[in-house]
Amino acid sequence: MAIDTHNVVHASELKDILRSSLEGIAADESLSTKLPPVMVWGAPGVGKSTIVKDVAKDMGLGFVDVRLAQMESIDIRGLPLPDKEKHCVQWLPSSIFPTDNGKGGIIFLDELSAAPKDVQVASYELILDRQLGGGDIYKVPGRWFIVAAGNRSCDRAVSTTMSSALANRMMHLEIEANAQDWAAWAVANSIHPAVVGFIQFKPQLLLSVDDQNLERGFPTPRSWERVSEMCKILKNETLLRKAVYGLIGVPAGQQFMEFFKIANNLENVYDMMTDPKKKVVIPSRDDLKYALTSAMVYHVWRGKDEAEAKKLV
Repeated sequence: MAIDTHNVVHASELKDILRSSLEGIAADESLSTKLPPVMVWGAPGVGKSTIVKDVAKDMGLGFVDVRLAQMESIDIRGLPLPDKEKHCVQWLPSSIFPTDNGKGGIIFLDELSAAPKDVQVASYELILDRQLGGGDIYKVPGRWFIVAAGNRSCDRAVSTTMSSALANRMMHLEIEANAQDWAAWAVANSIHPAVVGFIQFKPQLLLSVDDQNLERGFPTPRSWERVSEMCKILKNETLLRKAVYGLIGVPAGQQFMEFFKIANNLENVYDMMTDPKKKVVIPSRDDLKYALTSAMVYHVWRGKDEAEAKKLV
């Protein structure tokens, strides 16, 4: 029997779904009570939180990041305070949730699958009914959309079973690492060209958890972003190698460092692009081609102004 993978999405597809939901809510605020909250599943480091945050940023909307695994149930429901006059308990709501409708935005409940059971239970009413305490404690403003995320149990990450009642009220999407989507994001965010070129050359290493020591570094989109930062600040190859191994593990680290050395041995790419007198030599090896083209794209994106951009292309 074939496995149905229709709910598996790439970063660009997840962004489109979230963007369409938010645009719908902006046009008709009542949709916020009709559209299902989104639950994004994916391996650790695949970029779940970054993608959701980028959507809100690109649309100029608010973004509230709630890390449920680091909270207690009282942080969600609020603090009980005795009311001596009415002889009852009043609840003081948490300040982490938005109270102003404004332009709207995303309430992002991260690490939902890793949260303790009592925290998950405290979140049910917020996710299912967009309120707390029957609305007496808190109501989600109409222009705000709820998105949650969590790791899968198969990734050997912290994960607890989700209640069927909660699961049935959400739209579940499983994000899959896609080298093409990631490369486009990486170029726009000034990721080191050697990292971009390597992932284009070895896309299977963008996310690799099989046969990896998951108690140490292993390849994920998040760890590759950190490799990029190390490539920018560490000029000593021995130290860089140790840092890379610590971030993505030895097997992938060895392959990347060989690629990195090749990329560094290319003639100055910027001079080749801007000096008409400089001879352009296209390498014959595939790894060198990826290294060269990634460096060229990097320089085009980082052009200081329109004049330099024209010179580069």
